[in-house]
Amino acid sequence: MAEKIDYFAMVEEAWALSDAARAYVKEAKEAGREVGIQEIVDKIFLPSGQMDIPKCQQHQDNPPKVYLNTPYGLQYRPEYNDWIPFRHGDIDLSQLE
Repeated sequence: MAEKIDYFAMVEEAWALSDAARAYVKEAKEAGREVGIQEIVDKIFLPSGQMDIPKCQQHQDNPPKVYLNTPYGLQYRPEYNDWIPFRHGDIDLSQLE
């Protein structure tokens, strides 16, 4: 029997990164400073070890997207100044945990 994949946990990981980015921006604003997109990538997303760096470099999306090492990623929403998860890869529903 094939190993089950916990896609729900992968989405939760993407949401956790989204929440971390939101908290980082909130803290900076409370300190009277604005945070740029690259700073969030450098301080939150890269250190997480979850970024698919080659795929991120391959895609120059506007608004920006961060591709994770799962079928999910984060896309920037300029109208809300936040990051939300999106699916960029295939999932196999027969492998759901």
